[in-house]
Amino acid sequence: MKRILILGASGFIGNALYKELNSYYDTFGTYFTKKGFGNNHHFYHFDVEEGGLEEIIKQVKPKLIISTLRGPFEALIETHQFLIDLIEKSNCRLLFLSSANAFDTFEHFPSYEYDKTLSESVYGRFKIKIENDLLRLPTAKYVLARLPMIFGNNSPRIFELDQAIENDIPIEVFPNTIINVNNDIRLSQQIHYIINQQLTGIYHLGSTDLIHHFDFIKLLIQRRYHKKAVFKQVFTTNQMRYLAVLAKENKLPSNLLFSYSEVLDDLTLIKKGF
Repeated sequence: MKRILILGASGFIGNALYKELNSYYDTFGTYFTKKGFGNNHHFYHFDVEEGGLEEIIKQVKPKLIISTLRGPFEALIETHQFLIDLIEKSNCRLLFLSSANAFDTFEHFPSYEYDKTLSESVYGRFKIKIENDLLRLPTAKYVLARLPMIFGNNSPRIFELDQAIENDIPIEVFPNTIINVNNDIRLSQQIHYIINQQLTGIYHLGSTDLIHHFDFIKLLIQRRYHKKAVFKQVFTTNQMRYLAVLAKENKLPSNLLFSYSEVLDDLTLIKKGF
């Protein structure tokens, strides 16, 4: 059975991947602060600022490393440089989760797999730095998965909306930003397929259609909470801005493709108390 190590497996996306893959592969993960993982012998404590990843990899001996790490950018860059050097010299692959923010300077079009990256944000430039290092590897050695906004019933974004609705806090929306979306469950299934089929290269993993951020949040609130909300509209530019990653070259099978409406359907469980 293939051994997989998920870096950041206690986080929102990392834990969804662990739950999806654990029944099919010999899956291990790292955690930082969350309680309850220390007693799981498949989880190792890892702090990107303290190091120690080399010893974890020696113990696990993974054939695939999935990076969902978060933390200080400088420490993350150093960690990924170590990983990329390791991948180059060993019989192991790296699946790196990047972001639509790698294209956040572009305003007029959504972004496809082989478009030039360019970012005006610190977060986007951080992702591009790791992407550029990764792309120097042979294609067979990596999967670069760029993600749009990710939602989920236990996601930080939904938790913030729950709190805002409950406490009548204004919700920040971006009326001139056009997005596509995904959620934790659908993303985990897509990545499972990529691993199972031993695919490599660049993948854009989001809904096949686009929607304004403001419209998506309005629809989500109407369907999830059946309540009115107070919105704080934020205009980052005078032009329409795309923060969307669409697949053109490396498309997944139709059963793994979906619309933003299907993501909304997954999120419309009515919370108790609303």
